[in-house]
Amino acid sequence: MTDALRPADSRPRFAARVDDWVHRRREKRALGRGKTPGVIPYIGYGSTEWVRVLGRVLYLRPDETAKPAKPKRTLLRRRQRPDVAQVSRVRGWRSFTSLHAPHQRVRVSIDGEHVTEIVSDRGGVIDSIVRVSIAPGWHTISLQTGSGEPVEAPVHVVDPAARFGVISDVDDTILNTALPKPLVAAWNSFVVDEHARTSTPGMPVLYDHLMAAHPGSPVIYLSTGAWNVAPALSRFLERNLYPMGPLLLTDWGPTHDRWFRSGKEHKLRELDRLAREFPEVRWVLFGDDGQHDEFLYQEFAQQHPNSVAAVAIRQLSTGQAVLAGGRSKAGMHRRENGVPWVYGSDGATLREELKGLGLL
Repeated sequence: MTDALRPADSRPRFAARVDDWVHRRREKRALGRGKTPGVIPYIGYGSTEWVRVLGRVLYLRPDETAKPAKPKRTLLRRRQRPDVAQVSRVRGWRSFTSLHAPHQRVRVSIDGEHVTEIVSDRGGVIDSIVRVSIAPGWHTISLQTGSGEPVEAPVHVVDPAARFGVISDVDDTILNTALPKPLVAAWNSFVVDEHARTSTPGMPVLYDHLMAAHPGSPVIYLSTGAWNVAPALSRFLERNLYPMGPLLLTDWGPTHDRWFRSGKEHKLRELDRLAREFPEVRWVLFGDDGQHDEFLYQEFAQQHPNSVAAVAIRQLSTGQAVLAGGRSKAGMHRRENGVPWVYGSDGATLREELKGLGLL
């Protein structure tokens, strides 16, 4: 039989089968040690008719499944935001090595009222649309496995009247890693203390000013990072006073149909999804000029010009560009398909550029 006539192989790739084999044995050991499935909730978002529920189900120790104690408020330590306290129950390298719990049923309640049940995927990730009727603003969602404690996370319900939003890349846009690209994933996964991460100067102030100029607007943090890094990124965003908003990350490791996940496909898929979910919102897209963001945003703006208010590109220094693997060869844009592009090395410069466009 020729390759053209050979039926497509629907079996998982070898790497995925090995991954499943290892997982089954780790799962047996985890259960033998008294670990049970528990939910690590992430910030969700939605409209008045639906919400996107995000989280991850892991096998946790009894002390990790309990609700985290609220840290005492002192002059040196302020109280954590609720989303950060919940997601930080698994810290540091444990967030990378924790065993996910696939195909677990999870009860969903919103503002104390039971709504439905959803199921985690093969990687333990919860990413489901739940139909609701709910007012705009911030709400509390509760997630609970059969044997775990209920955990809570905020959900931002976007006002139907909203016409503005921010979508932001993370690495080298708002977070300076100062590492070669091949090491960024390892750094994000294994660095325990978010104090070691530095914020791009002026970016928190810029985002804060954008939210003040457009109250209630959604802020989305879109990254190719794995869900394992969500705890560290959440603490980084809180510590540096970035506006609260959902992280849209990706799972890592082999899948049933490919050896590795594509970060570029993940970003384009999420951008397209947001354009369809909020067709009336025009987004400011924040990225950097190190490799891919300009090409991705250019393609998105060509396909959805009415969904883009502006593209803001943070220009890396020569040293940062070398560590990032070089600069994008897209060249500097000024306006394409009616979409303005602005450039700057920090938040203050980008703020003046966006101010000139009337967005501030």
